[in-house]
Amino acid sequence: MSGFKDRAAAALADPLLKSAVERTAGTAEAKRALAVAAFDEFEAARTRAAAIKDHVIAHLGAYLQQFEANAIAAGAQVHWAETADEACAIVVDICQRAGAKSVSRSKSMLGEEIGLPHALAEAGIERIETDLAEHIIQLADERPSHIVWPAMHKTREQVSALFRARHAEPHVEETIAAMAESARRHLRAGMLGADVGISGANFLLADSGAVCTVTNEGNAELSIVPPRVHIVTAGIEKLVPSMDHAVHMLRMLARSATGAALTQYTTFYTGPKRVGDRDGPEAMHIVLVDNGRTRMRAEGLAEMLRCIRCGACMNHCVVFRQIGGHAYGGTYPGPMGAVLTPVLDGIAASRDLPQACTMNGKCQEVCPVKIPLPTLLRGWREKSWREGLEPASTRRAVSLWAWVARHPRLYRLGSAIAVRAMRLFGRRWIRSIPLAGGWTRHRDLPAPEGRTFMELYRERSK
Repeated sequence: MSGFKDRAAAALADPLLKSAVERTAGTAEAKRALAVAAFDEFEAARTRAAAIKDHVIAHLGAYLQQFEANAIAAGAQVHWAETADEACAIVVDICQRAGAKSVSRSKSMLGEEIGLPHALAEAGIERIETDLAEHIIQLADERPSHIVWPAMHKTREQVSALFRARHAEPHVEETIAAMAESARRHLRAGMLGADVGISGANFLLADSGAVCTVTNEGNAELSIVPPRVHIVTAGIEKLVPSMDHAVHMLRMLARSATGAALTQYTTFYTGPKRVGDRDGPEAMHIVLVDNGRTRMRAEGLAEMLRCIRCGACMNHCVVFRQIGGHAYGGTYPGPMGAVLTPVLDGIAASRDLPQACTMNGKCQEVCPVKIPLPTLLRGWREKSWREGLEPASTRRAVSLWAWVARHPRLYRLGSAIAVRAMRLFGRRWIRSIPLAGGWTRHRDLPAPEGRTFMELYRERSK
């Protein structure tokens, strides 16, 4: 199924999927609310976080140069990639020059964005995922369905069946602890024996050349410390000026993502192992990836570059919580994905994503860096309309509505007839309305009272 509407229809017809997504997203929503309620200065902190990111984006060239110089001074090698293919080629080349037969990889959405898992497979390099959820996804040969919880669409029973089918020593007891132990047995030797470790980066500190990673399982550390070579892949927008700014962003990230004050593992790395260090990689490579980010800054999408990949927008999105992440068809799901996928894949191939948004504004309300997601989505809708990508039937319908809206008497007459007609199709609930199957196929809607809003407003204003 190549189209968003087909994928969404399949997702809506899957009750297990909705249950799995709602359970995780609902828990995340509740935990975030508690964390924010306990943080008295949260709104002021959001404003500062947005200002930090806007400042970096406005002076991106200077901060990139500063980061590169300090990272090199610390012993790292810095590489630049304009496209996804260039980034993958650089990573594969480093692995091959290191003689790597296997790599351990920490969960990284940028890695998914550039197609790194496929590039490693094509090069014949074994990939060991150090994140439990990514291991599940790898076994299932699927893409992540969420940027924080990649396997949130899987139920415990589905994971159990997958482990029994794919692990050499699967669990005996049907418990979460037993399944986690089965994953440890399956993964640990590969993690510790990998030649190269690959991680992403949550933040890059310009004034020190340091890389910050944030995980809940220590999976970044497992990809960075044991291997001889460490490769970081990071988008150029990950920069912050200093440690002070990084700490502020960490306060926003953890609360928005998981509802915690801080994640279990927050680590800063500056260069490879030095003389006297007991562990760490012998070589460190940092691959800075553009892949459309410079174009976003130039084409009115700079505010999207604030994103710190917390997932709050999708956890609160009424559309995402009905259909899950895979229905979006790209690397990034939810509201953020509806903005980013047209950048990565083109608006012609992804015009349905901005159209799927209800524009209720909840995503902007919970975003820790105040990204105006509804505004950016409306921008994509306008671009799709200007470029003539909307179906002819839609264009005719909108043109007809616009004509009627310019004739108030006709508009009021049509509205009055419509709301009264809707009562005939449902009595208390609307179950079947001609031409409205997309709205009623998977949900009921309360029938209107039989009068228009303006009629009710005039009556209650007397």
